Amino acid sequence: MAFDGCCPDCKLPGDDCPLIWGACNHAFHLHCILKWVNSQTSQAHCPMCRREWQFKG
Repeated sequence: MAFDGCCPDCKLPGDDCPLIWGACNHAFHLHCILKWVNSQTSQAHCPMCRREWQFKG
């Protein structure tokens, strides 16, 4: 989804769906990346570059 919109789990864009950055500098809606990370059976990887996923500190 476009970043100025909201993810499929939200009804309205805004604080309920902030952008989250990974250590690899890729950004995702909060709900989207959490769903992706939780769906991985082993170590989660960035959906864009496949590096090990780590939230940017």
